[in-house]
Amino acid sequence: MSELATEADLARARTDPEFRRRIMAQSLEILIAALHRARRGSYRPETVRQIKEGTDLAVELADRLQHIYTGGGPQAA
Repeated sequence: MSELATEADLARARTDPEFRRRIMAQSLEILIAALHRARRGSYRPETVRQIKEGTDLAVELADRLQHIYTGGGPQAA
């Protein structure tokens, strides 16, 4: 899976914990790469807002991954 998650991927992630972990980790990698690309661009107010939102999402996703790795299972969105 190298693109954003499809509806089929999301449905599978609901029932397959290992797949859910992989899809969350890959989504985090995609988000971080997008943040790096945005950071190299202009710093218009809209770009700064998007970087902040992306960072907040990355932190939330990392927290969820940590929860999964420690045996807590997925958290509700």
